[in-house]
Amino acid sequence: MAWYAKIENGLVSEVTFIIDSLDSNWLYREFGGVWLKCSQGGELRKHFPTVGYGYDSERDAFIPPKPYASWLLDEQTCTWMSPAPYPLDDGKYTWNETTQTWDSVPDAQ
Repeated sequence: MAWYAKIENGLVSEVTFIIDSLDSNWLYREFGGVWLKCSQGGELRKHFPTVGYGYDSERDAFIPPKPYASWLLDEQTCTWMSPAPYPLDDGKYTWNETTQTWDSVPDAQ
C-alpha cells in the first residue's frame, strides 16, 4: 500500500493510493506518465505531494508552489521562507510583497 504522485512537466498532476502491491510500472501501463512513490525508504520526499506541487529530482523532493516572488527556498526543508522573519509576538500578520514586510492584520470585530 502506498501513495503515488503523477509528474507531468515537473509538476504533480495527480495523487493516488494503491492498495495492492502494485508499483509505478503498473501505474504507467494503466494511466501513462511518470509516477513516483510519495515516500522513499519510509520517509516523505520532504512534503506530501498535492496537485500543483513541483518535483525536484536533484533534491528528490516535492516542493509547494512559491507563494511570493521574493521568497527563498530553504535547501534543507524545501520550504519557502520570507526574506524577513515572521514577528514573534502574538499578533497576526500578512506578507506585503511590495514592501517585503509583515503587515499587522487587525482583529475581526
